[in-house]
Amino acid sequence: MTNLRIPGPTPCPPEVLTAMGRQMINHRGGEFQKTVLGVTEKLKRLLLTQNDVFLLTGSGTGGLEAAVVNSLSPGDKVLAVSVGVFGDRLSNIAKTFGADVTVLKTEWGKAADPSAIKAALDNDPAIKAVMVTHNETSTGITNDLQAISETIKPFDKLLIVDAISSIGSIALPIDEWGIDVMVTGTQKSWMVPPGMAMVAISEKAWRANAAAKMPRFYWDFAKAKKYLANGGQTPWTPAVSVVFALDVSLSMMLDEGLDNIIARHIKLGNMTRAGVKALGLKLFADEAYASNTVTAVLGSDGLDPKTLNKIMREEYDIVLSGGQMDLEGKIFRIGHLGWVNEKDVEAVLSALKEALPKAGFTGGK
Repeated sequence: MTNLRIPGPTPCPPEVLTAMGRQMINHRGGEFQKTVLGVTEKLKRLLLTQNDVFLLTGSGTGGLEAAVVNSLSPGDKVLAVSVGVFGDRLSNIAKTFGADVTVLKTEWGKAADPSAIKAALDNDPAIKAVMVTHNETSTGITNDLQAISETIKPFDKLLIVDAISSIGSIALPIDEWGIDVMVTGTQKSWMVPPGMAMVAISEKAWRANAAAKMPRFYWDFAKAKKYLANGGQTPWTPAVSVVFALDVSLSMMLDEGLDNIIARHIKLGNMTRAGVKALGLKLFADEAYASNTVTAVLGSDGLDPKTLNKIMREEYDIVLSGGQMDLEGKIFRIGHLGWVNEKDVEAVLSALKEALPKAGFTGGK
């Protein structure tokens, strides 16, 4: 079986795939409504929140758009904290719908500096919301979201977080850290095929929602709340099969235990970083903030990352990710989140040892 080691979509357990193959049922009927309510309750337990949680049919990017349009009005000032491709994506969504966005950019491979966020907020009291990507898969960085949240708290700003590739694998207690809008997606830590975004909405976010004027129809949190309250429905036809799968994966995660899941990802992150360094490779990300769900590796010492990925795929049946945007051809990335164990990582490191010289790597000697 192909060892799919990208930051998402991630491999799915057999039980999850079996659930995906169930026959369709009435998405307005009692059986499915019971499933939706059960899935929502399980999600709240794993998200560590008492906030409203909704299932939205769409990709993680759809969830990000929903977070923006349900929270803001055209002209609202927003501070977008960007450390990579997906931080830029979130800021561009807000710009598209008319927000007045100030982008606080950090050098790729580095984490956001909470003191810089504080300075930006001190400089412009009119800023209404701060948008942050918790875990930036394009660079292999995890921002210190707890410190960022503590920095923002005295300013009483709305905190919108892209947690698509973090929550469920990396610690993010929503209520404890005061996250107002959280977005994640099934195809990452949750071990389910793409198709659903999941959002958590605080009371402060609901107050913002009541005043928000950005256009929305499909992505309407108020409609989602109304329909969920109506016995466990969704406003529009949901990805029924994905909900079936999510029901199974959430039970598996609860059985493993959130603390154990987070500890497993810490171990795998450390193992991957140590392994690539032992081969003579250089990490792209600042190791103090290196992600436990994806490791970004620099194409140094003659290494051609594109050639390496091709060799790994064709000769070893291991699929890695390349660099994105400005990092295309400069790094390769190893995903280690969701349904993954030590043997999966060991297989990657073992294959890399053989493949690296074939891709031009002259280091590690």
